[in-house]
Amino acid sequence: MPENIKPIQKILFGSPGTGKSYQIRKIARDKLGIPFDDTNHTVKTVFHPEYTYADFMGKLLPLTQGNSIIYKFYPGHFIRILGMAYQGLIEGNKDHYLLVIDELNRGNAAAIFGTVFQLLDRESDGWSSYEVDISDMELVGLLEAMNQEPSIDNNGVIYVKDGTAKKPYKYFFEEKKQNRKVYTSSDGSKVCSLLQQRRINIPPNLSILATINTSDESIYYLDSAFKRRWGWEYVKAPVGIFNEESIPEELRGDVKLVSDAKEIAWWPYYIVGINELIKSNYQVIRRIEDKQIGWWFIKPENGQVDLSEVKDKLMFYLWDSVFARDKRPLEQFLSTPNKQVKLTAYSDFLGLVEEFTQQVCELGFSSYVSKPFEF
Repeated sequence: MPENIKPIQKILFGSPGTGKSYQIRKIARDKLGIPFDDTNHTVKTVFHPEYTYADFMGKLLPLTQGNSIIYKFYPGHFIRILGMAYQGLIEGNKDHYLLVIDELNRGNAAAIFGTVFQLLDRESDGWSSYEVDISDMELVGLLEAMNQEPSIDNNGVIYVKDGTAKKPYKYFFEEKKQNRKVYTSSDGSKVCSLLQQRRINIPPNLSILATINTSDESIYYLDSAFKRRWGWEYVKAPVGIFNEESIPEELRGDVKLVSDAKEIAWWPYYIVGINELIKSNYQVIRRIEDKQIGWWFIKPENGQVDLSEVKDKLMFYLWDSVFARDKRPLEQFLSTPNKQVKLTAYSDFLGLVEEFTQQVCELGFSSYVSKPFEF
């Protein structure tokens, strides 16, 4: 576990398949000391158009119990990770906790965060600059996420189980503050005070990492007030000269594109070649950096990428997204002195997959290496 961890609040952005999720795994492991699959310290979610504040904070849902229907509050993703982080501070451990949000801009982020938006401003000690009030139900959900076994009596008083007894939550956390371990920890004591006041604040042992896919234009707009509260990291697409360390370890070996009896080195020729093709047509492609492809646009299986995947996924992406407005660059790329290509339908493009593969590999070869690439 790294010492003196500072919380990270960052959005990773870049083209599809560049390895944004891969980068999050590295940050979690190397900077926060959290294995990415550690569910005791990590909560993951994906924003989408139907994702709401209730999904993020928690919601009341019906539950069948025998012949009756009761309503149960289910903590949302943010409340769950906040509860883990709060309990860690009360216990006095040095662990760090992580909320991962994939596809942040596929949901209405400002509406989803709601009042939590205000908590994204952080002080130098890692705590939020402000505090916000939460409802009784959200408090119950938070206490559940802290494994405190809360309950509500007929008068609406919230109790917490303490051994065999139940105590009103305010008294329970007042006693917690007197505990030697909590009392000597200013962070643990602050958590208890916040809960007594039914307020929340993002603590210094909680990081938030998010990804956005900049190439997809059917997404929600992130306003400047929201964006300024995050750090930003651009995950570059493989284009031009790059060192071996920037290549995902799984792709540094002998990965091949398989076509009939032929095999072609996958990433140094094909991925780089596609990006060189896109880059060379910057005059007709809008937001060119967002249109390039990454290492994981197509994921190899058993060290191979089948040509059928190139047809089904990559060529359609070029046709429908990159060159959606103007097919002339593709026609020029595929034409030869003896044959002028005209693309009037997607089937015309698919019919030239072999020629396209050869041209792209030659382009990647000439731009990336000066001699045949050897594994």
